[in-house]
Amino acid sequence: MCRSLRAFVALATVLLAVVAAQPVPASAAAARTVSARNELESSLLQQINKLRRQHGLVPLRVNLRLRAAADAHSGAMAAQGFFAHESSNGTQFWLRVQRYYTKTRYWSVGENLLWSSPEVDGAGALTMWLNSAPHRKNLLTARWREIGLSAVHVDAGPGVYRGLPVTIVTADFGVRR
Repeated sequence: MCRSLRAFVALATVLLAVVAAQPVPASAAAARTVSARNELESSLLQQINKLRRQHGLVPLRVNLRLRAAADAHSGAMAAQGFFAHESSNGTQFWLRVQRYYTKTRYWSVGENLLWSSPEVDGAGALTMWLNSAPHRKNLLTARWREIGLSAVHVDAGPGVYRGLPVTIVTADFGVRR
């Protein structure tokens, strides 16, 4: 029994040494990225709603369908190296969003895009959008009631991002009645 116990302890020690020597799994790195992304999205939503309140507008509620549309577009831009409201196949943004955010009797959508350094925060993203007349107009459109936000971080963005680290943000605005 003593010899068996020693063999077990030796084997356990070797296994622990092997496990401890392994690099951080990709899932742990992905968890850190998701955390940073959620922090940026949350901060940006707070900044947008603060701005809207300052202008007498209702704050926006997160809509999971709009978020899914935003996620799909940010992910496609990051993976395929393009930056545009249209999809990579040329589909207009509102048709892309409509696949997620179904039309009703009254339906309207808008979109803001941004790409910046990975260090961008909610206040910085909002400032960039406010310095662009069309983006500012979307932020302050009174009819919007819902929003879907997606921030994607890429260490080496392809295509238009020239291999640089980049954060890509999509904000899809909407209203349905």
